[in-house]
Amino acid sequence: MSRAALLVFALAMPAVAQDRVTGFEQMSEDLQAMQNDPVANPGLFWLLDGETLWSEDPGTGAESCEGCHGDASDSMAAVAASYPAWDEESSRPVDLAGRINLCRTRHQDTGPFERESAELLSLSAYVTHQSKGMPITPDDDPRLARWRERGEALFSTRMGQLNLSCAQCHDTLAGGHLGSALIPEAHPTGYPQYRLEWETMGSLARRFDNCFFGVRAEPFGAGSEAYLSLELFLKSRAAGLLMESPAIRP
Repeated sequence: MSRAALLVFALAMPAVAQDRVTGFEQMSEDLQAMQNDPVANPGLFWLLDGETLWSEDPGTGAESCEGCHGDASDSMAAVAASYPAWDEESSRPVDLAGRINLCRTRHQDTGPFERESAELLSLSAYVTHQSKGMPITPDDDPRLARWRERGEALFSTRMGQLNLSCAQCHDTLAGGHLGSALIPEAHPTGYPQYRLEWETMGSLARRFDNCFFGVRAEPFGAGSEAYLSLELFLKSRAAGLLMESPAIRP
């Protein structure tokens, strides 16, 4: 059966109301154990690289991340749990990866890391790891409200050649299956995360790209207004769920 036919079949299934369930809770016990084991979790390699980057001299005479912020376990605790956040200078929201790059350009006099680069994923994972086990607490800056509303609208908008919305899969059909794949509720609790299908670490923006390709729509791209808006909405939708980066997913 084609992917399109499977989607049509899945959409004919009745919705089942349920409490919020994270991707971790939907995984097998073996994968849960792998994620919880700091040695077996493949994200460890990115964390170690991120820790090195945190204290690395940028080579421009400016301070390292550690030089400005000190011990990450203190200064970065709960920070990732509240991103995206408002950036005063650019008058727009930024995600955590965007904030890291702004720090590099504004305060370290060096260039930004490329999106999805090993360096940016590693440093993002290291900073996010300092919020592990803490609840997602969306930034309540009122200037983010219209962006969040745009994200909610995008989540419910049909798009692509398959004419599907995020909500149809991740609200209506969550917990069901598309072929052999379990449909998650799409709570962003563990990004950057290691996905077995990718065989590497990846960002939430990469996951967005995958979903857009899946419905045969043109992706907006990392750092775009659309992705920032969508992440803001998803974080508000997941408020109170615990951070778990680096997560593992199938």
